[in-house]
Amino acid sequence: MSVTPVNNLEEIAVSEVPEKADVVEEGHTLYAEPIAHVGSLPITNSLVNSWVAVFVVLILAITLHKKIALIPGKIQSVMEMFLEIFLNLFDGVTNNRQKTLRFAPFVLTFFFFILINNWLGIVPGVGSIGLMEQLGGQEVFVPFFRGGTADLNTTLALALIGVVASHIFGVVTIGGWTYFNKFINIKAFLEIPKKIMKEPTIILVNPIKAFVGVVEIIGEAAKVASLSFRLFGNIFAGEVLLASMATLVAVGVPIPFIFLEIIVGLIQALIFSMLILIYLHIATTAEEH
Repeated sequence: MSVTPVNNLEEIAVSEVPEKADVVEEGHTLYAEPIAHVGSLPITNSLVNSWVAVFVVLILAITLHKKIALIPGKIQSVMEMFLEIFLNLFDGVTNNRQKTLRFAPFVLTFFFFILINNWLGIVPGVGSIGLMEQLGGQEVFVPFFRGGTADLNTTLALALIGVVASHIFGVVTIGGWTYFNKFINIKAFLEIPKKIMKEPTIILVNPIKAFVGVVEIIGEAAKVASLSFRLFGNIFAGEVLLASMATLVAVGVPIPFIFLEIIVGLIQALIFSMLILIYLHIATTAEEH
C-alpha cells in the first residue's frame, strides 16, 4: 500500500470546493418584471402587453367603424349578430333594453380588453422571449412580454375601475343622498321618532337596516378582491400549466391545453364583464325596488 505525500494541504482544500456558479432563475413569477424605466416609473412586461391589447382594440374599433354601412356587408352582419347576442344576454340581467344600451359600451370594453389580454398571454413568444439580467446577484430570465391579466396589478386596476364606476352610475341615477343611505343609513335613524307611535317595531327594524348598510361597505371591498383574484388566478395558472407542459413534452402535448386556455380566456372575460354589469344594475336600482 503506497501513500502519496501531501505537500500542500491548502491546494487540496481549494480543489474540493466547487467553483461558484451563477444561479439562473427561469419560470413564471407572481409579479411582473420591469424591462425599462421612465424616470422612476418602471415599465413592466405586463404593462407592455396591456398596451398591445389597447392598440389591438383601437385598430379593430377604427377598422370596423369605417366599414359600417346602411346595407351591411359580411363582417358587419357577423358583428351585428354578436352584438345582438350580447344585448340579449345583458337583458337577462337588467330586464330593460334601455338600461342595457346604457351599460353595454362600458361592459363590452371590459370584455374585449380582457379577452384580448387573455389570448395574448398564450401567443408563442409571450413569456419565452426575453433577456438574462442580473438581479440581486443572480442571473434571471426576464421576458419582454407577459400576459396583462396574469399580473395582479392589472386585474386589481380593472376591478377598481368597475366597482368605482358602479358607484358613480348609482349616484347619478338614484341621487347622492339615497345612494349614501344604502351604506350609512342615516335616514333609518331619522325615521324612528316620526314613525315610532304608528309602528313600534321600527325601533328594532331600522337599526338592523343601518347594520346591513355597514355589511354592504365590506361587500364592496370583497367585490374588488373577488374580481381581481379570480381573473388573475385563472389566467396565471393557465400560463404556468402551458409552460410546464411545454417543458415536459414540447411537441404535440401542449396543443390541447392551448385550446383549453382559449376557452378559459373567453369564459373569464365573460364572467368579469357580466359581474360588472350586475354591479352596475344593483347600484342603479333604488333600495325599495
